[in-house]
Amino acid sequence: MLRYKHYSGIVEYDDHGKIFTGEVIGLKDVITFQGRTAEELERSFRESIDFYLELCARDGASPDRPFSGRFNLRISPELHRRIAETAVRERKSQNQWIVETIEKSLD
Repeated sequence: MLRYKHYSGIVEYDDHGKIFTGEVIGLKDVITFQGRTAEELERSFRESIDFYLELCARDGASPDRPFSGRFNLRISPELHRRIAETAVRERKSQNQWIVETIEKSLD
């Protein structure tokens, strides 16, 4: 995973073209980059983001920002009830309990 100016990029290897290709994730806009070496790939990643930000500034547009920290989650009413009850038992808000549970699962 590449990171630059709060943007993150994922990379794949194209064995047919013998090149690394990547895309910035978490955006509605599409930003891609590529390189044959790790150095080329990282440089292309940074340059693509800088170019995108320059275009937005030139056009007076707000750049798309990744990962606002908010997302909607659809769950069953039964699961919602169980989360609410567990959070109350642990003296936490539902949001706090969910965030802590997700963090633990990602360790």
